[in-house]
Amino acid sequence: MTVVIQEHPVTDAGSGLYGVTTGPDGALWFTLAHSGQVGRVVPGEAPTTYPVDPAGQPTIIVPGPDGALWFTESRAHRVGRITTDGETTRFRVPGRDGGPYGIAPGPDAALWFTEMNADRVGRITTDGEVTEFPLPVTGAYPSAITAGPDGAMWFTMNQANAIGRIDTTDGTVTVHPLPTEAAAPVGITAGPDAAVWFVEIAAGQIGRITPDGTIDEFALPDRAGRPHAITTSGSGDLWFTEWAGNRVGSITTDGTIAVHDLPTPRSEPHGITVGPDDALWTALENGTLARIWSTDGRPRAVTGG
Repeated sequence: MTVVIQEHPVTDAGSGLYGVTTGPDGALWFTLAHSGQVGRVVPGEAPTTYPVDPAGQPTIIVPGPDGALWFTESRAHRVGRITTDGETTRFRVPGRDGGPYGIAPGPDAALWFTEMNADRVGRITTDGEVTEFPLPVTGAYPSAITAGPDGAMWFTMNQANAIGRIDTTDGTVTVHPLPTEAAAPVGITAGPDAAVWFVEIAAGQIGRITPDGTIDEFALPDRAGRPHAITTSGSGDLWFTEWAGNRVGSITTDGTIAVHDLPTPRSEPHGITVGPDDALWTALENGTLARIWSTDGRPRAVTGG
């Protein structure tokens, strides 16, 4: 398989290009953490940016159940909503110091998010009503979150070195410690195999957890690559970013890994998603979106932050 990677500039290098997702309007939507903006681009066209809050630090962005895009503002302690024509609404998290980071649509027509500074997981309805659920672990630093195959939300606990599960009906939290010490999990996504997959940034590994809590870990060729985000592609494998290694990689459900260098040195890839053109796209901190395409094609699939 030959992988082709092309970079498409959408902003300047100082804007802090971070999260990326595909919207319901056939466009890529992205966050600019340093400049406090949300951007939109149709592949092959010029990008548009919308101001949010220069001090807010917009982070992860996902499509919501209401046809809008939803994003976290880690520094402003808010969850934001932006329509496909650029109208924004922002909702403050009650705790005021929570530091929302990960966000994902749930099976209950609401969005679920993590509060990394406050050891909480939150739920927000599309009209802005927020409910918070405390974690049973202090100093957990909950990070990315995704809907699992079992109707629950699954999230990484970066400093607790664990994967968490929260029941969407009653808020019950279950904690699954990782086998590897100090692995520091971050990105997470539902896999194509009725399991949840995640990255271990400090250990240089990709992890897999089943709904019953069974965990497998797969070492990357470069354990210092610092994997960050992960998403499922439509061809039955998963793709991830390595921001320190300046690479993207794929892993099959049986653990076979392939990695691919990005064209520009030190571009620092973060979020990754399947785009509206069926290619994979990753957000690079150098201000470009990289398009990743393989010679065997890349069908459309679910997205991840």
